[in-house]
Amino acid sequence: MHIEPGLVDGTKIILSYATGGAALIYTAKLCLKTARVRGPLSMLVRSLATTALVFSFFEILPHHPVGVSEVHLILGSTLFLVFGAAPAALGLALGLLVQGLFFAPFDLPQYGMNVTTLLVPLFALSGLARLIIAPNTPYVDLGYRQVLALSTAYQGGIVAWVAFWAVYGQGLTMSNVAAIASFGGAYLFVITVEPLVDLVVLAAAKTLGGSRERLVESVAVERRLFQLG
Repeated sequence: MHIEPGLVDGTKIILSYATGGAALIYTAKLCLKTARVRGPLSMLVRSLATTALVFSFFEILPHHPVGVSEVHLILGSTLFLVFGAAPAALGLALGLLVQGLFFAPFDLPQYGMNVTTLLVPLFALSGLARLIIAPNTPYVDLGYRQVLALSTAYQGGIVAWVAFWAVYGQGLTMSNVAAIASFGGAYLFVITVEPLVDLVVLAAAKTLGGSRERLVESVAVERRLFQLG
């Protein structure tokens, strides 16, 4: 997901600096809280893993410009379930930044919009998880409906933010509405695929057997993946 250059320009782009800054400040708050609970090493290891994965998702997995943005398989809910909210958020922000600095400098002016569009739906997903997942349920025991709800919330949030930036920047013209609709339609494929990826990852984690205990105590994954909440 990359907002097309020029979609929001002039003084209007200042809003993206405010929303992006707020999202990054909240991410920093989550990271500090997680580091206090699990330790700085766990936060560092998981954030490095998510950053590398996010960069790979952007650069290696298929991505195509459709309408007002690009369609990516970002797998935000997968990152959340395996690594936790804070490492997922930091990985999304850093992975996007690394790509912009070294591979797509033309995207840097849109960084505030892009990071807002990636992070705010993740925060919403985290809140939804607390509502629909019982406290005594490890993530490996989630059902398809729960995983679908999480994935849909994340991807739906991305589409909503992209639509907001497009309308904010270009108004409600027929061509702009058509471009937004084509982007949203293309994301239906992502919403279909991501829950399946989540279930495959969770099923693979469930088969680890005795390795689970070592992973729970390791610094590499979210404890809730295997432990009761």
